[in-house]
Amino acid sequence: MQQSAPALAVADARTATEAARDHLLSLQHPDGWWKGELETNVTMDAEDLLLRQFLGIRTASETEQAARWIRSQQRSDGTWANFHGGPGDLSTTVEAYLALKLAGDDVDAEHMAVARRWILDQGGIEATRVFTRIWLALFGEWSWDELPAMPPEMVLLPSWFPLNVSDWACWARQTVVPLTVVCTLRPRRDLGVDLAELRTGRRAERARPQWSWEYAFHSLDRVLHAYHRRPVRSLREHAMRRAAEWIVARQEADGSWGGIQPPWVYSLLALHLLGYPLDHPVLKQGLAGLERFLVREQTPAGTVRRLEACQSPVWDTVLGVQALHDAGLPGDHPALLRAADFLLAEEIRVKGDWSVRRPKLAPGGGWAFEFDNDGYPDIDDTAEVLLALNRVRHPDRAAVRGAMERGVRWLRGMRSRDGGWAAFDADNTREVIRKLPFCDFGEVIDPPSADVTAHVVEALAVLGRGADPVVRDGVRWLLANQEKDGSWFGRWGANHVYGTGAAVPALVRAGVPVEHTALRRAVRWLERHQNPDGGWGEDLRSYDDPQWIGRGESTASQTAWALLALLALDRDDTEAVRRGVDFLVRTQRSDGGWDEPQFTGTGFPGDFYINYHLYRVIFPLTALGRYQQALQRREGE
Repeated sequence: MQQSAPALAVADARTATEAARDHLLSLQHPDGWWKGELETNVTMDAEDLLLRQFLGIRTASETEQAARWIRSQQRSDGTWANFHGGPGDLSTTVEAYLALKLAGDDVDAEHMAVARRWILDQGGIEATRVFTRIWLALFGEWSWDELPAMPPEMVLLPSWFPLNVSDWACWARQTVVPLTVVCTLRPRRDLGVDLAELRTGRRAERARPQWSWEYAFHSLDRVLHAYHRRPVRSLREHAMRRAAEWIVARQEADGSWGGIQPPWVYSLLALHLLGYPLDHPVLKQGLAGLERFLVREQTPAGTVRRLEACQSPVWDTVLGVQALHDAGLPGDHPALLRAADFLLAEEIRVKGDWSVRRPKLAPGGGWAFEFDNDGYPDIDDTAEVLLALNRVRHPDRAAVRGAMERGVRWLRGMRSRDGGWAAFDADNTREVIRKLPFCDFGEVIDPPSADVTAHVVEALAVLGRGADPVVRDGVRWLLANQEKDGSWFGRWGANHVYGTGAAVPALVRAGVPVEHTALRRAVRWLERHQNPDGGWGEDLRSYDDPQWIGRGESTASQTAWALLALLALDRDDTEAVRRGVDFLVRTQRSDGGWDEPQFTGTGFPGDFYINYHLYRVIFPLTALGRYQQALQRREGE
């Protein structure tokens, strides 16, 4: 018989749980939601200044505050990275340098000189990604002829035709459609500065094997450039009108597009270039909406201003509800009831682009990640909403029951043909899209992933659907997609620790025995990758370099993910779990939270990452709460 956890350790864990619970409760908005900052990289701030420069609305105060933030994020080697502790990124560094030059920083100042030397060593602006060169082209710093052609006629392609708009992931299609307008009109506005000092004079050419998709699309790009010079006028004009209609129809109530930065800024640019004045209601609302995404902070150097790429009130709220309930809050606690009211009001009852692939599926029962994103309910969020509402004893039981029934129906209908679930669409898997010359940054399709599939399987199983053929197919998908080392890939969190932390509890909830080979392999993987300090961490470089898989500095959120998997397997009385809990207890701040500068959220694997500021509270609280539950069960045996 294994020795039980020492009484002092149990008491410390209970104290840590209570402190984290109280801290999270203190962060709830009066309207019932939680929302932590989504910290990304300085391209958000650089591109915001460039957008305002292009539109002629950039102010000295905005520029000074944004530049102060950008400077604060530069590292000693002169670079800017895409995540805390990561390697310098060329395109991010070029955009940051340009923003600071626009702000008036002297190019001979040390911080600019060291950045410039690094940029030139990496190939200069010639080696930057397509998105960066589009921004440069807007101001005459790059030739439009040297960018991939993006004809607006693509919006006219039927849904069965390859490369149609629906073949792109929702975040990509919302970005690509306005960019077809921008790249067709090829504007050039005054920047006031230039980047001549960042040019090497060399073109970054890649070898393209003949008879490859890359070679074929490069050839197609030459054809499309020729067509751009002599388009079919009537067809081009019709496509531009259709693109404008498509863009305007997808503006959200808060002025955003999809509640995320890329389609937002490019939609503003496209409509402005099509003749919409800045005081037009669509543009006026779009520009005003950006204000809610700005974070202003007082620092010893003065006010800094940074732009969030997105906001996560629904996601933070549903995870917060579950964490607090796991930590002992009763289902009728006022904080949970307020959160449930917020969630019930956020249900999306209209059809969106997801219905192209699922035209017979009725709307309703979907929830988005953001405050306003009715066009794109999120499958992952919806699953977690159902898990959260299931924890709450709401007085209006009929309203909750109806929302949950609609949610179950919608989730079942959004399963992809292979048995898994993606984030926003079903069967968005046409990989040829990835081969286009334009697609050199970020994921552009939305195939099923282990973490989303796991959350859906868990939600449906908890709600009594464990024997549903849809759930069994999801279980089979997860077992078939386990990595050879015993882990699962994490699409939306870093990385294999996240995927494994999601998959294991889901499989257990769905009835897979804890002795199953797949689960034993997952335990071995987690135990092998526990750090000497008792925590778990995985560096985001694991998306590019397999040597980093399961390796990295310990963080509170990633430690919690590993613990959630082990606790689901009734391994609360093991050395690995005790050491993991001890790590959380030892590293907790006096206010009940944890420090976590590391980015543990994923936007685009290999390219774009997120530091969810509430992850460092919600997930450790969830893990500590479930640890307390496990100890109570053991005491009752």
